[in-house]
Amino acid sequence: MNPIGTQTLSEALHWRYATKKFDPVRKIPAEDWRALEEAMVLAPSSFGLQPWRFIVVETPEIRSQLPALSWGQTQPVDCSHYVVFAQRKGLSVGDVDHFINRMVEVRGVTRESLEGYRGFILNFHKAATDQGWVDAWCSRQVYIALGQAMAAAGLLGIDSCPLEGIEGAKYDALLGLEKQGYTSLCGLAFGYRAEDDKYAQLPKVRFPHSEVVHYM
Repeated sequence: MNPIGTQTLSEALHWRYATKKFDPVRKIPAEDWRALEEAMVLAPSSFGLQPWRFIVVETPEIRSQLPALSWGQTQPVDCSHYVVFAQRKGLSVGDVDHFINRMVEVRGVTRESLEGYRGFILNFHKAATDQGWVDAWCSRQVYIALGQAMAAAGLLGIDSCPLEGIEGAKYDALLGLEKQGYTSLCGLAFGYRAEDDKYAQLPKVRFPHSEVVHYM
């Protein structure tokens, strides 16, 4: 791997912002989109369980309905690619085994060699389920993927905008997520900023390092 320089990273993070107005004509090249898709797939998650789905909404008839379900925000229609980040509902033992089976396939190990790790995950899963916070835990994993996707886009010179202002239940119904066992958390619009997006030139408002970064 060839690491990027610190200046490149800083410039990309300063350049990116929550794009309010996209250029509806300009589309992300296929190669760049494949890299962004890879960034989402490669996102880390606790235990590696990946309790998520990334729904790339391409159908114009579906995308045209999304602004009304997104507090009137037009990014789902104007952007190049719109992705709905969904979490697994009621993570099950079967989901854990699905991941264990994938480990066996990818790493070429025996299932028996993973029984200890499986048991460790299942102990955690039982506690999270019994105490009623397994869904909340899954949602936090999805936001890790969201952050990685936005950072990757910035490094590629691609704009993005996360949308939490969505009517999740209506998204689920429109996209058929309920029957798949998933629920919408947020959307992420990818594309290129419009030349007249006034927010593009505004300086970032962040608290100083001394206020938010503490060394102990």
